[in-house]
Amino acid sequence: MSEMEMMLKGYGLTTAQIFYRLPDHPALLQSYVWQNYDLAPDFPEMNGFLKFWQEKLDGPLHSVRYVHRKLISASEWRAVKGEIILH
Repeated sequence: MSEMEMMLKGYGLTTAQIFYRLPDHPALLQSYVWQNYDLAPDFPEMNGFLKFWQEKLDGPLHSVRYVHRKLISASEWRAVKGEIILH
């Protein structure tokens, strides 16, 4: 599915800042930024990524901060019939 199709179906851009502990130095926090198109309020893509992180990666999660922004919605999309040619 293209990005435009996803946006028309209600997806918005989600950015998550993930803080995790280093496996060898648990007192230190590292930051990772994840960004993808996702559906609010359930965020299946982000939750799937966080589940993968917890199951497969060594650095335990400390916290996650995220923002979500719908870039376009179906009510904002309008098909234009016509063409204007400028020379």
